[in-house]
Amino acid sequence: MSERKALLILHGKQALNEDVRTAVQSKREQGWELAVRLTWEAGDAQRLVDEALAAGYQQIVAGGGDGTLRDIAEAMAAHSTRASLALMPLGTANDFARAAGVPLEPAQALDLLDVAPSAIDLGEVGGQVFLNMATGGFGSQVTANTSEDLKKVLGGAAYLFTGLSRFSELHAAYGELQGPDFHWSGELLALGIGNGRQAGGGHVLCPQALADDGLLDISILPAPQEVVETLKNLLADGFGIDSMFVRARLPWVEIKVAEGLYINLDGEPLEGDSLRFSARPGALRVHLPKDSPLLSANDAVSRPD
Repeated sequence: MSERKALLILHGKQALNEDVRTAVQSKREQGWELAVRLTWEAGDAQRLVDEALAAGYQQIVAGGGDGTLRDIAEAMAAHSTRASLALMPLGTANDFARAAGVPLEPAQALDLLDVAPSAIDLGEVGGQVFLNMATGGFGSQVTANTSEDLKKVLGGAAYLFTGLSRFSELHAAYGELQGPDFHWSGELLALGIGNGRQAGGGHVLCPQALADDGLLDISILPAPQEVVETLKNLLADGFGIDSMFVRARLPWVEIKVAEGLYINLDGEPLEGDSLRFSARPGALRVHLPKDSPLLSANDAVSRPD
């Protein structure tokens, strides 16, 4: 099979996206054989990945939002394939793509097919795989409850709008986290377990996360009940939050949660009161910009051995 041959798995809602159509045609004119398949319902991404790999495709493009990206990455990881993944960010948040420096314009995103893929990690919990982040706390509730109609009107700002409108519901919940040489328990407002750096439409929870270091970044925003009101004001003003986080970088972490702590996985609700998250080093080859901030070769932050 030609090296310049790829399959674009496109979320069905993007079928009439003229920018995508133009980008695909341009890539074909550059000599790429680029086929397109559409998802329609749950399970389609898995099926299309299976068919693509069976047909010998070595490059797959995920066209959609963070959920589409997660579904396709999980399907590819299940095959332990050497095929590589390119991202065409078409969702509302596009959190992983933004953090990785992937262009949001379809034509520029497809140009990454010409960049050699990098082996990056995946996160895993309860048999489910995630590429970007698991989040917990009030922010996860906001993400899960932001309506599709509001996303269409406001884009990524919809998450902020929903969060601001629900500050009256802001409350802490109990959680306990245990990992290698790490233990934390208490009331918290937000939790991020990241392979990527941001979630919920641009909220940076794990600012130093790397996608290829074999570790998950843990970020906890503690919230004793007596300071919740103060935190409301800080969140509204956008000041003083980062220094309040407890952070760690671990190969795995176990979390026990109490009622009231909402958890989601790349935007999808996650059930369970006792969960183990772990990193799968180098589990997927992805076409990222050479200067991507998520690649350790471009990172100046010293990391533990």
